[in-house]
Amino acid sequence: MIIRNITESHYEESLNLSSFAFQMSYSDDERTARRAKFRPEEKWGAFEGDQLMAQLTLLPLTVYINGRPIPMGGLAGVSTWPEFRRQGLVSKLLRHSLGVMRRDGQIISLLHPFEFDFYRRFGWEMFLEQRRYTIASNLLPKRSQAPGTVVRLNQPDTQTLSTVYEQYARRYNGMLSRNPQWWEERIYVRKQGQIAVYRSESGKAQGYIIYDVKESKMTVHELVCLNETARQSLWTFIANHDSMAKEVTMVAPMDDDLISILDNPRIKHEIIPYFMARIVDIEAFAANYPFASTEAVNELCIRIADRDADWNNGFFRLQVDPQGVGTLTRIPDLRDEDNQHTVTCTIQTLTSMLMGYQRPKRLHQLGRLAGNVDTVKVLERIVPSAQTFLYDFF
Repeated sequence: MIIRNITESHYEESLNLSSFAFQMSYSDDERTARRAKFRPEEKWGAFEGDQLMAQLTLLPLTVYINGRPIPMGGLAGVSTWPEFRRQGLVSKLLRHSLGVMRRDGQIISLLHPFEFDFYRRFGWEMFLEQRRYTIASNLLPKRSQAPGTVVRLNQPDTQTLSTVYEQYARRYNGMLSRNPQWWEERIYVRKQGQIAVYRSESGKAQGYIIYDVKESKMTVHELVCLNETARQSLWTFIANHDSMAKEVTMVAPMDDDLISILDNPRIKHEIIPYFMARIVDIEAFAANYPFASTEAVNELCIRIADRDADWNNGFFRLQVDPQGVGTLTRIPDLRDEDNQHTVTCTIQTLTSMLMGYQRPKRLHQLGRLAGNVDTVKVLERIVPSAQTFLYDFF
């Protein structure tokens, strides 16, 4: 068995495997369109001779972490023909992908799991949930008169949408930084419908909505607001569809406070576990991660357990200067004086903490972060509080 890129000669076989595994069918036109977007460098397969047995896609993307764009490897399309399942092929593909991502400077990875426990075994950990609302039209937020205008677009305006989106995305750990190609190939294709933009009195775009209405149900694909005025204006725009939409569904980040502003908050409100993340290269990640600024140098040792990426496994010394610049250095072993300043955790726990999903103190209470209380307090000081979210899917 060898792992290599899936080339054009295996395109049809790869698409057939995806179609089978994810129970999707493609017309001839769709197959032709997908072939035009086929990128062999993103496709990896496990082969026996010329037989493709299992595959995955590795997307070179960028995510925001603490407001900074970070190179990320997006894993997708993991699939195996049934006769080759339970032979460790996906395990080998995942471990291979870690090496590829590290080589290419993608220091963190995200994926949408078919099963959380499966990917947790290879170092990925859940890092975000979404609120999902289903709201009857008579329970929507009250209409309000706000300055500015909401204008529906006849054609997508990528420059305007991207400018608003990127400002919004920087607020959340895990949000993609989208390039024009992503807008064209992903957003406009997968989130079809109407687009409306909120502009302030000065004409500056400060929010937008992507949505569609079918069978008296409005689905809000994205609602992006840079300030409260934009939020009020776009919710009023949503409410103005009440004659044709009896119900509105949407997702929102966990810090969304819609429930608190509704006259009747008894709407359908779900919390949905969504994506997983994994630090690929902890030394490079620490060098790029914006730690919190403090008034002093902070230092501690971390023992990391990572069975699938040996370059992350072992003892490290973390030093963070007053400006929040971190340096993580591998050390062969702990000195006696280091023992009281050391924490121990898995790569999963470290990812959850640094992505802002769980705080060091809580992870310590749960027994996932071992060490004395004073060292945990150091982590509380230097790890910024953050909210996670992601509007995209891959």
